[in-house]
Amino acid sequence: MDGKVALVTGAAGGIGRAVVRALGQRGVRVAAVDCDTEGNVSWAEKCVADGLHVTPFTADVSRPGDVTAVVDEVERRIGPIHFLVNAAGILRLGAADALTDDDWTTTLAINATGVFLVSRAAVARMKTRGAGSIVTVASNAASVPRQGMAAYAAAKAAATMFTKCLGLEEARHGIRCNVVAPGSTNTPMLRGMWTDENGPRSTIDGVPDEFRVGIPLRKLAEPADVADAVVFLLSDRAGHITMHDLTVDGGAALGV
Repeated sequence: MDGKVALVTGAAGGIGRAVVRALGQRGVRVAAVDCDTEGNVSWAEKCVADGLHVTPFTADVSRPGDVTAVVDEVERRIGPIHFLVNAAGILRLGAADALTDDDWTTTLAINATGVFLVSRAAVARMKTRGAGSIVTVASNAASVPRQGMAAYAAAKAAATMFTKCLGLEEARHGIRCNVVAPGSTNTPMLRGMWTDENGPRSTIDGVPDEFRVGIPLRKLAEPADVADAVVFLLSDRAGHITMHDLTVDGGAALGV
């Protein structure tokens, strides 16, 4: 992977940050893309201070113009994109019948349409070169219903199936497309769901009233755990793997 170029969306967030670092540590030249300019630049500067090749770019993945412009700029400034990681995502909680129009449209725009737009732009470049590897960071909620997470789960399910269909269509061009589906991971998104100091324990133990079984491995994932799975699927070690959905949730989805 040394010397190759990766574009990572959601680069200023919990899992995205970990992916940026994990790739940088393997010699990848990382284009870190996020709409949070300040947080993204700050994280990139920390990575550069550690000797990694990380360049920040600002873009909203739900805006086609932003996506086209940032992919063009990355290839112009850094080089041909070999790897794409779709890690941008947001969470809007609420009962399915209480979600607002904005909750629904914004969640789908970032978590699903963003995957479509960035993947489409990257694949257009990759297929001319006959190679590429894409990983979409989805969620175990894409396959297991969760109370209060209808918009998020629907968007992640859409992103998952889009990525698999893309993998089927682009296999002839040497492009592999896979999914990593995390469960509860120690990120600001998860911590924002907790209402008191019992949040970590209830996440691990489960909540019977909400039909959540908890985490059999008895621990939360760390962002680096998810990043390791992403890096594996991007790498040549996974060279014969495509359209795969790798769940990284400590057993919370019971293998579904």
